[in-house]
Amino acid sequence: MTADPLVQLIGISKTFAGAAAVHEVDISIEHGKTTVLIGPSGCGKSTLLRLIIGLLEPDSGEIRFDGAPLHTGEIDRIRHRIGYVIQEGGLFPHLTARRNVLLMARHLGRAENETVSRLSELCALARFPENLLDRYPLELSGGQRQRVSLMRALMLSPELLLLDEPLGALDPLVRAALQKDLKEIFARLNQTALLITHDLAEAAYLGNKIILMNEGRIVQQGLLTELREKPASEFVTTFINAQRSLAVL
Repeated sequence: MTADPLVQLIGISKTFAGAAAVHEVDISIEHGKTTVLIGPSGCGKSTLLRLIIGLLEPDSGEIRFDGAPLHTGEIDRIRHRIGYVIQEGGLFPHLTARRNVLLMARHLGRAENETVSRLSELCALARFPENLLDRYPLELSGGQRQRVSLMRALMLSPELLLLDEPLGALDPLVRAALQKDLKEIFARLNQTALLITHDLAEAAYLGNKIILMNEGRIVQQGLLTELREKPASEFVTTFINAQRSLAVL
């Protein structure tokens, strides 16, 4: 018997100033899998993440988290079960790497010995040198900042990890190393993740399911081979052909 999805978006729509950003989208995010949202800028990817984490409210439709409807009054409780990583990390510049990672755990009153142990585990998991924990974000490289951001998102052992183009600003070698590490981390933790990227090769490498969007709608979803060999529309073929990095796949 197949387990129910961790998150379900059912008929979700969202408009801004009368312009539709998302049109009646249905998405299921499966336990222990990495679902990837991909598509051109402005297609609605980041809007969907903000709807899931409660930064926005849908105009219509329903979001279900772990089988229960997600209501406005429960957002704070649900957020403690979600990790969120954004492009360039979103770290607080006035806090050291250590304090950035521990921020929410300390806010929630977690025991000091518990947080210290967890921090050490995360440094090993994210391949972040512990001797750099007392540096400020500006004293770290872009790749190191993203590792700190990932550690912060994983600190509370979230059931769902949301990643909004976390590797987009990195140079190719650093990005490739982090892709490899992310794949290993997801597998080791059996992590449920929703990842946004513009890079179809990255989506194919990290994702168990790719959801291609355009103009607020889902155009096609499945594996890269399905999108490439059985495109649902001309847009799918055009989008794939525009991704020159796929030549290596």
